[in-house]
Amino acid sequence: MQELIGKINAEMAAFNEDAQLQSEKSNKAAGTRARKSTLNLEKLLKEFRKVSLEESKK
Repeated sequence: MQELIGKINAEMAAFNEDAQLQSEKSNKAAGTRARKSTLNLEKLLKEFRKVSLEESKK
C-alpha cells in the first residue's frame, strides 16, 4: 500500500508542476501532460480505494 501511495504522490507532483506551467506560462504541452496525469491519478485512486477496502476487512 505504501508503494501505491508513493505513486499517487509522484503523479500528483507531476500534475501540479504541469498545471502551473500551463496556467502561468500558457504552455500547451504542459496542459496535455497535466490532463494525462489526471487520467493516471484516476486509475491510481481507484486502485487505492480497492486496496484500502481490502485492508479494512482484515
